[in-house]
Amino acid sequence: MHSGKRFGTLEFIIWTRRSIYVLTLLSAIPTLLYFLGWKFLYVPWQPIAIMGTAVAFIVGFKNNASYSRLWEARQIYGAIINDSRSFGYILRDALSSKNSHKVKEMFLRHYAWLTALRFQLREPRAWENMNTVQFDEYSRKYDVPEKLSKLEDELKNYLSETELQYIVSKKNRATQLMASQSKELSEAYEKREINDFQWTQINQQLVKFTDSQGKAERIKNFPYPRNFSSITTYLLLLFIVFVPFGLLKEFDKLGEGTTLEGWTVWFNIPFSLLVTWCFHTLDSVGEASVNPFEGSPNDVPITQISRTIEIDMRDMLDESDLPPAILPKNNIVL
Repeated sequence: MHSGKRFGTLEFIIWTRRSIYVLTLLSAIPTLLYFLGWKFLYVPWQPIAIMGTAVAFIVGFKNNASYSRLWEARQIYGAIINDSRSFGYILRDALSSKNSHKVKEMFLRHYAWLTALRFQLREPRAWENMNTVQFDEYSRKYDVPEKLSKLEDELKNYLSETELQYIVSKKNRATQLMASQSKELSEAYEKREINDFQWTQINQQLVKFTDSQGKAERIKNFPYPRNFSSITTYLLLLFIVFVPFGLLKEFDKLGEGTTLEGWTVWFNIPFSLLVTWCFHTLDSVGEASVNPFEGSPNDVPITQISRTIEIDMRDMLDESDLPPAILPKNNIVL
């Protein structure tokens, strides 16, 4: 998540500089050929304008869908924050007088669940963008915590050695940790450490965590539909290629009857670049937000949120040695 006021202008230009090079070349080639006498390269601008309208609609549709995925992901983690706090004080007040050790153990297991879930959500997928040069280069400006450590090392801080070995042997570690919480809760109920009402309350919180996990996994494992993504790419490419051809004659006519006659066609390069850059960058912005857990600078800050939850819950137990909050690096926090 970008925590600053805005992305800087220079920062934005550097991020899109490779597309600027290509778009400049695509504008310069037809302009040069037209200037050298290939007048037949001119294409009427009207059909290109119609194509541009279609591209604008489909790029707008994609960006709207991308924002919806991003906002839903943030809502999911907002629910995890609230449910974690509720889980903490309900569990503490229900069990602390009879089995404070079990309360501490279940709190630690909850931190482990948050850790396992964020590691799972940061795993790469084939359709994500972080393996592209553009995103990989920008990622050097900040840290993705899940790439700097291993899940097993993180879980050692929360689980016993026996439980750690059991959890890491499973495919979906977060699910198994929540299953262990349920088992622990059932044992407390059988020993009459909690009553029926308390068991129901705490169990409802576990169900909410499972529900939130499933929603996050749905966004992670189901990409923006490839048919919409593909047609956006193809139409955008066609539009970018044809724009310089459609503006050739228009800029050539600007100099008629003036001392610049025959030279104003070169204005085609900067203006075609401006138009095509706007469309291409809008598409890139949507692409940068469409996978909200991949580790991009526009991601939901699930690591920071998980740490905030851990701090709040440890504070409920009056612990003094609290972990530090995660702070932004170059205005980016994950």
